[in-house]
Amino acid sequence: MKTNAIEEALVERFLRYIKIPSQSKANGGKAVPSTEEQWDMARLLQSELKELGVQDVSLSDKCVLTGRLPANLPPDAPHVPAIGFCAHIDTVDVSLSPVVKPRRLRYEGGDIVLHAEKEIVMRAAEHPELAPYVDQELIVTDGTSVLGADNKAAIANIMTALASLKDDASLWHGDIYVAFVPDEECGLWGSKNMDFTKFPVAYAYTIDCCALGEVVYETFNAGSATVTIQGVSAHPMSAKGVLVNPTLLAVDFVNLFDRKETPECTEGTEGYIWCQTIRSNPSTAVVELNIRDHDKARYEGRKRLILENIEKLQKSEPRARVTYTMEDTYGNIADAVTDANRSAIDNLYEAMKRLGITPKTIAMRGGTDGSFISTKGILTPNYFTGALNFHSNCEFLPIPSLRKSYEVTMELIALACEKAK
Repeated sequence: MKTNAIEEALVERFLRYIKIPSQSKANGGKAVPSTEEQWDMARLLQSELKELGVQDVSLSDKCVLTGRLPANLPPDAPHVPAIGFCAHIDTVDVSLSPVVKPRRLRYEGGDIVLHAEKEIVMRAAEHPELAPYVDQELIVTDGTSVLGADNKAAIANIMTALASLKDDASLWHGDIYVAFVPDEECGLWGSKNMDFTKFPVAYAYTIDCCALGEVVYETFNAGSATVTIQGVSAHPMSAKGVLVNPTLLAVDFVNLFDRKETPECTEGTEGYIWCQTIRSNPSTAVVELNIRDHDKARYEGRKRLILENIEKLQKSEPRARVTYTMEDTYGNIADAVTDANRSAIDNLYEAMKRLGITPKTIAMRGGTDGSFISTKGILTPNYFTGALNFHSNCEFLPIPSLRKSYEVTMELIALACEKAK
């Protein structure tokens, strides 16, 4: 298809997908998916995959949708490794409307009035990221919701790529596996419930970062800890020597950590321990901590520090009972790189070079579905959707950047064939 036809196909799919509300809700993975609306998105994609000739289409009881586009290769072709693409079907809940009302416009510079009646304006002075997109077509919100390009731009990208491969028999490719998962935004619960026997790939990609050219293959190692402090309650008139105040002990515990190693004081690849929540009553206090570090050894050191501080707290007040739980959430994608799978990253840079895209490599202070998938031995780097301002009512998608993201996808599929031995 010509460039304009590709753009229109991408936009048509994207607009269709974002009109289906599919916010997820944090629930600690107790129910996956966390919302019924995600099933609507999954069932639509299930139907469309079958129409595109995708085989082995499976929608699990956890709303994980997988499928395989069979290889299309000449008879004398060498073995081409199967590769995968993963995107999440949920959108983030940041207390905005779940209903997206998009608008397509040509940006001529200056402010963008998103909603005149409600006086919601994306001001150029507050959003300098708009400046490079003057004279480009953008898709924006009406100011009452996120746009949902995170991650429905990726879904449109992948589905349009599958359609292109189906429609043009001259485009050689190996087996292409796809996975569309729920609940990424609230804990990667979809990827954590994948059946990896249905995603047997040499490596995979997520398309879940922002501006044109962004590449991520370093993410945090991430974990969490919950510390429960059981005190001793007493009436104030007879509390001396009896009362053990769990709230004050929780404060003492939090103060054992370095205040400079917190999210608000760190950047780049610097890690932290984040006290997210303290809940307490006269008998019990609960402290919830997030643990993050790009370096695996430092990450493990932070986990040990939490245990050491729990021990210090217990020794400071033996009458209290201090217990904890701790778990790993996801890993650094870079820790999964081997000589055997390094081509996943090499091909990503080669694809961008061929397309004239300047890479912007980012050590992400967060994680993606690929951060978990990579812990299963499937290296899964991440590249740009083209959209900006994720998780905001000022989220916008430059249509030329969406097309470039699609072109990277197609180039990655071609490179897997070219480099096959």
